[in-house]
Amino acid sequence: MAATGHDELMQLVRDCIAGNRNAQRKMYDTYAPVVYGVIRRYLFNKEAAEEVLNDTFFKVFTKLEQYEFKGSLEGWMRRIAINRITDYLRKHGKFENEVHPDPETHPIEGYVADNQVGKLSYKELLVLIHQLPDTHRMVFNLYVFEDMMHKEIATLVGISEGNSRWYLNDARRKLKENIINHM
Repeated sequence: MAATGHDELMQLVRDCIAGNRNAQRKMYDTYAPVVYGVIRRYLFNKEAAEEVLNDTFFKVFTKLEQYEFKGSLEGWMRRIAINRITDYLRKHGKFENEVHPDPETHPIEGYVADNQVGKLSYKELLVLIHQLPDTHRMVFNLYVFEDMMHKEIATLVGISEGNSRWYLNDARRKLKENIINHM
């Protein structure tokens, strides 16, 4: 980001902290589409996604003074959204607490040709991801899209690292089956 862009962002953040409604609207209009896109990867239900979006921006605006301009503002907001999604799923009992076999000792087989995946649009892939059970979808998204490690996922979701690995591998297997069936 150019120096002026950084200065503008700093001013926007300061104005939002000061309670300037126009600045808050500008921040919301700028970042809500991106944050909503992240949320929709996890939550299929539009009303639930909108609820989490509202919770996310409530948290953003009430905690904005904690943003230290280390890393992108968008990344900071994404992390808040992930925490709000996790809280939502936990509150609504969407996480499964069963123990699954270790993928190292129980490998999951499956093959999907790269050209099959390449034929899917983002929306088609999103539909297939939404067909995954909640915990599978959460672990898959955190690992693939948020680049989180299993230890961090396990802590966030409240499962063991081994279960995080199992959910990821099982999600991949289920996605492969869905892709094959979709073609």
